[in-house]
Amino acid sequence: MSSARTYQECTRCVMDTSDPDIVFDLAGMCQHCRRAGELLRDRMAVYKSGEYQIDRIVPRIRGAGVARAYDCIVGVSGGADSTYACYSARKLGLRPLAVHFDNGWNSELAVHNIESTLRRMGIELYTFVVDWGEFRDLQLAFLKASVPDAEIPTDHAIWALLYRTAARFGVKYVLTGTNLTTESILPQSWTYGITDWRYIEAIHRRFGSRKLRTYPRSSLARFAWYVGARRIRTLSLLNSLDYNKERAIQELEREIGWRRYGGKHHESVYTRFFQSYILPRKFGIDKRRAHLSSLIMSGQMTREEAVAELARPIESERQLRDDLEYVAKKFELSVAQFEQLMALPRRTFRDYPNGLAWLERGKRLKVLAQRYRLLPSQVGM
Repeated sequence: MSSARTYQECTRCVMDTSDPDIVFDLAGMCQHCRRAGELLRDRMAVYKSGEYQIDRIVPRIRGAGVARAYDCIVGVSGGADSTYACYSARKLGLRPLAVHFDNGWNSELAVHNIESTLRRMGIELYTFVVDWGEFRDLQLAFLKASVPDAEIPTDHAIWALLYRTAARFGVKYVLTGTNLTTESILPQSWTYGITDWRYIEAIHRRFGSRKLRTYPRSSLARFAWYVGARRIRTLSLLNSLDYNKERAIQELEREIGWRRYGGKHHESVYTRFFQSYILPRKFGIDKRRAHLSSLIMSGQMTREEAVAELARPIESERQLRDDLEYVAKKFELSVAQFEQLMALPRRTFRDYPNGLAWLERGKRLKVLAQRYRLLPSQVGM
């Protein structure tokens, strides 16, 4: 994001100096791909041969769900990863409840994929529809804050809703479609705050105008209650499987009629617009770099293939224009008013009150608590 820095691209993955915190070694490799390599080696070993090995964890999930209507909760967006998590849970003989957060931005194809695929799998769906006036106010607050974290309102709500629903139904396991194979790299400078309610609340207090009465939220203390008192565990199911993105998509297309979107997380109109228009034009961020770099590190793509993909336009100019008009109208703005938001000086989460220090302390305390078996193991992604 800084124009003063000489441009550089990693020699192993395709991350570059659009991340202001990137650091390169003498060989030109960045810290992101080094860390991704360690995660794929060490954490995946836990999933493949440790307590989260598939033939160990599935019986425990079934056992914890005895006498319950469901034995696990699975978040579903209509995208490939979350759909494959539902599909895999069903194939493994689990009884999931699919939970969807409807923020008003679903594409028509996403609605089709969610409803038709879950019906074919015989999985019940619980959809939480947020009050659009509230959510519009919160999303606009993030645009006015001028940070690259404008997707956080959706991500936080999904996270909070999954735990809230698990507690409501007495379910002990939340399964997610997040995975190291396709998501091992994502700079903090590009997105921050999924679990930081203090940050979200601070931005809404400063730039918002409506009370958030229906918006799902969870503080760090509430999350600790879910994990400690209610003993709810999170499992990234796809990490326990041999997850290959392209093979999974082909299986979903063949077996349950799932249809492709053309981009990662493009099941949401706003996410498509955010990643194709707002991030690159205002912040100089092409989020494809993180997605493609993750695939490089997991061996599902070569660096040459990633470079070729980045040479293609993120989205067609016609689609960008149509999305701009649609998003501005849905926000009750003119295109000129939306572009005024785009022209605001760039900020980061560090310019606003946030709970990063508390989150870091919480992580350290959680590791200690798990070491002494005071909390259930939470390996997440």
